[in-house]
Amino acid sequence: MTLQRVYLVAGELSGDILGAGLMLELRARHPEVEFRGMGGPRMEAQGLTSRFPLETLSVMGLVEVVKHLPELIRVRRTLREEAIAWQPDIMIGIDAPDFNIGLEKQLRDAGLKTAHYVSPSVWAWRQGRVKKVAKAVNGMLTLLPFEADFYHSHLVPVAFVGHPLADELPLENDREGARQALGLPSQAPVVALLPGSRGNEIRFLGDTFLRAAELLCHRYPLLHVVIPAATHQRYQEINQLLADYPALSERVTLLEGQAREAMVASDAVLLASGTAALEAMLCHRAMLVAYKMAPATHWLAKRLVKTQWISLPNLIAQESLVPELIQHSATPQAIADQLDQLLGDDETRHALEARFATMHQTLQRNASQRAAQAITALVVGDSLDSNSKLDGQESASSEGSGHGR
Repeated sequence: MTLQRVYLVAGELSGDILGAGLMLELRARHPEVEFRGMGGPRMEAQGLTSRFPLETLSVMGLVEVVKHLPELIRVRRTLREEAIAWQPDIMIGIDAPDFNIGLEKQLRDAGLKTAHYVSPSVWAWRQGRVKKVAKAVNGMLTLLPFEADFYHSHLVPVAFVGHPLADELPLENDREGARQALGLPSQAPVVALLPGSRGNEIRFLGDTFLRAAELLCHRYPLLHVVIPAATHQRYQEINQLLADYPALSERVTLLEGQAREAMVASDAVLLASGTAALEAMLCHRAMLVAYKMAPATHWLAKRLVKTQWISLPNLIAQESLVPELIQHSATPQAIADQLDQLLGDDETRHALEARFATMHQTLQRNASQRAAQAITALVVGDSLDSNSKLDGQESASSEGSGHGR
C-alpha cells in the first residue's frame, strides 16, 4: 500500500527536526505522498503545507498557558477540522504531548489512524496518563528502549526507533583532536562543566560547580576545566561568577557553545541532568550528574517522580552507572570527591567509556528510517509489537542494560 496523505503536527524546533527526517524517509518509500498540518521551516522544506507557524505551541509556564488557552483551543479545533476534511492515511503528532495527545484522541475518535512520535514522560510521573495515550494513538514511537518497555507493559503498540542524537554522533571520537581544536592541554587531566542551559540552573548550580572545581584543582595541580556555556547569556552569567574564583583564572577555558567538543576533549564531565547527560554518554565520557532546584519544586518532585534515577544513562541501562547527587547531596565537597574518584581510577573510567560506546550502538538505529517503517506498518495494519524489524525492543533493552528484564 502506498501512503497518499500524511498529517503531521510539530510544535517546537526539535519536533521540526524529527518531522523533517521522517518526511524525507516517507517520501523515499512513497514518492507521491502529500503532507499537511503544522511544522517549521525544515518540515516545510520537505513539502509540508503548514497551517500555523511552528512557534504557535511554544508556550511555557502555567500562567502563560492559561493566558493563551483560547488561542490554543482554536488552533486545535482548526487542525482537527482540517484533518477530518482532508482524510489522511495517518495523523502523526510529534512531541508536544499536552497539545497533540488530545488532538490525536479527537482524530482517532473520528476514525483516523494516529501515531505519536517521542514519548511523553509518563514512565516518570503521572503514569496514569498512559491510559489516555492508549485511547489516543494506534502506535507510539519511542526514542529510548526503556520507554518502549513501559508501553509494552501497558499493552500500548510501540516501536523503539532509536535516538537521532545517536545517529548524529560518531561511534568513534578523537579526544586529542578535540583538545587541539579547543586549545586545551594535551597531557593534563580535563574536566568539562555543564551547569545547565537555563538561568535558574546557573543560579542553583553555578557556584556549586565552580567551588567543586576549585577544590579539585587543589588535588590535581595540572587539572584544566572547560565550561561550554549553552547561550551567550549563560556565558555572561558564568563569566561573572568566575570573578569570585581567582584560583581558577588560569585553569578554566570558558566557551560559548561547543558542548560536544568540550565533552569529547574531557576525561570526565560534571553536568546538570537532562539531554546533556545523554549527549555525554554518546560522547562516551564518564560523568557525574548533580542537580539542585527550588525547595518547593524538589519537595513536589520527590512525591511525583516514580523513577529510581534521573539521568538518562542510568534510565537506559536500568542500573546505576552514573553517580547522581541531588539537592542537599550536591555539595562542592561531595562533587569534588566523586570527580576525584573518576579521575583517579583509569580502569573504571575506561570501562564506562566502553559501556557507553555499546549503549550508543544500541540507540544508533537510523531513527528516521525506522520511524517511517513504523508509520507504514501502522497504515497497512501490521502490528508494531509483532514486527521484530520495527520493534527490536527486547534486544535493545538487553544490550542497553546488560541484562534481560
